[in-house]
Amino acid sequence: DDADRYLDKDYSPEMGDTNPFLHMSMHVAIKEQLSINQPIGICERFARLQNNTGSEHIAAHQVMECLAEMMWQAQRNQTAPDATIYFDCLDKQLSSTN
Repeated sequence: DDADRYLDKDYSPEMGDTNPFLHMSMHVAIKEQLSINQPIGICERFARLQNNTGSEHIAAHQVMECLAEMMWQAQRNQTAPDATIYFDCLDKQLSSTN
């Protein structure tokens, strides 16, 4: 109801805040990755997560955690995003949902 209230708001993960704009953007990014299977192998891992969890939305959130981890590592290390980090994280998600 009060959109202006959120324009200058800082969303601090340290304070337990989730940035809703980042969250929705990551959903869009994941949909795009799945639509083109890029990085190659994302569709197979997503399908397995979805099968394991029984929910497309839960699977998307597990992928989102890994996408965020990869992006954080790239930013922290000042490197390009590394699909190995992404897939290692997804493989851990898969092993924990079996």
